[in-house]
Amino acid sequence: MKLYFSPGAGSLAPRIALIAAGLPFESELVNLRTKVTASGDDFRAINAKGYVPALALDDGRLVTETQVILQYVADQAPDSALAPAHGTFERYGLMEWLSWTSTELHKRFSPIFAPGASKEAKEAAWANLAAPLTYVADQIGADGYLIGDRFTVADAYLFTVLNWVGFTRFSLESWPALQAYQARIRTLPAVQEGLRQEGLR
Repeated sequence: MKLYFSPGAGSLAPRIALIAAGLPFESELVNLRTKVTASGDDFRAINAKGYVPALALDDGRLVTETQVILQYVADQAPDSALAPAHGTFERYGLMEWLSWTSTELHKRFSPIFAPGASKEAKEAAWANLAAPLTYVADQIGADGYLIGDRFTVADAYLFTVLNWVGFTRFSLESWPALQAYQARIRTLPAVQEGLRQEGLR
């Protein structure tokens, strides 16, 4: 498998999942501005959507969308328990968290990173994140994970999105539960290795 990525982008979540699952993979950097890969290919010819992550399978097929890639990876290594079994209520809970993280957190960060965005636009986008950040802070379980008592791909996604705060002038100081969550997840070996591979630690 080959993961197309940009350092710190949404592709960090599948990288963490692939490492945690113990699955062999290679990765290729994508310049998101020029849409050219490290090997000089037109990334849009690989993924017409033009953004990462994209996971190229060994048979030539391509999986896109972070929440889908994460579930695909988890299902390739069921013993890793990165996702509850299909058909269980817990699996639907995982799908709910992946969808919610994508729509209520991931997408709301976009205006902050938009080229040429004004200070006012960025502040408005951050204000728009307050309610969902408060919600997730209130939902983190006593064991420190989103689903049950162990790390799942939902945590890989949430960690990745919350990590973007570090690339802004904003802070999670109003949400100490999220600060504690980030610090805890960051210590996990798969997360540490994912950050190392992307030059983020």
